[in-house]
Amino acid sequence: MLLIDHEETNPYFNIAAEEYLLKNSEEDIFRIYINQPSVIIGKHQNTLAEINYYKTRNLNIPVIRRLSGGGTVYHDLGNINFLWIVNGEKNNLVNFKKYTSPILSALEKLGVQAVMEGKNDLRVEGLKFSGNAEHVYKNRVLHHGTLLFESNLKVLNEIIKPTGGIYTDKAVKSIRSKVTNLKNYIPACSIDELKYAIINELPIVKTIPFQQNEMDAIKQLIKEKYDTWLWNFGYSPDYIFENEIKDHKAQIKVSKGIIQDIQIESNHGQLKRQIPLLIGKKHEWDEIYKSFNSSNERNNWMEILFS
Repeated sequence: MLLIDHEETNPYFNIAAEEYLLKNSEEDIFRIYINQPSVIIGKHQNTLAEINYYKTRNLNIPVIRRLSGGGTVYHDLGNINFLWIVNGEKNNLVNFKKYTSPILSALEKLGVQAVMEGKNDLRVEGLKFSGNAEHVYKNRVLHHGTLLFESNLKVLNEIIKPTGGIYTDKAVKSIRSKVTNLKNYIPACSIDELKYAIINELPIVKTIPFQQNEMDAIKQLIKEKYDTWLWNFGYSPDYIFENEIKDHKAQIKVSKGIIQDIQIESNHGQLKRQIPLLIGKKHEWDEIYKSFNSSNERNNWMEILFS
């Protein structure tokens, strides 16, 4: 097994690197990395239904769709991410227990009695500290997970909590759980010590860095996919968004991130007359914002469309 040793905290790079390694390498690979603050959503989720959109904008926290399914997670410098990419038999690749066992073994040696619960959660004393997801490509499986070590749980709980409005769709919904930091159970341990403890549990035969051509390809993948609105928001399943603000009640139909129809109940006649300005626009802040010259009308629509 190869260990990819590359210190990089850019979440766009790290998420794109997972797809690149899955599809462009043949070896069994392990990687462990840390991201700057970011929200990472599952492939089949409705982005706006999973996040506090205002808070991600105000804190300038990127929202990135990953290749695997599952629910939404928050990354920051107090969270460890681990990645396996392993070859196997095509119909026998998914195995959450196999890829989380070394994590549990490392934690046990550090004095943490953690267990796997359900399909993909790791918990200690009933509190979740790790979520895991997988994606199969041909005869290879990508398994990745989070490890809350010393994350800002206040921001975590606020930023992956949607505010107002009702989304109706066929998207995968996140299952919210009470979470904890591992630092509470191993206060003398540093985040680097935990990383090395995990690596010591693995059959690593060689440690390698990314080559320049690989980094160039990953950056191109970021440009074409992972840093685009089309992938991170527009890929969401079709949805209907209903919202009620003051004396305005609206229903918005969205397909591939584009507003298809708006029905509104309001005594404010101007709002109804402005509906044609929004049809065909992205359900996206900047595009809606620049559709209006009047700050009053703009603010009314921003509240209705994004609360």
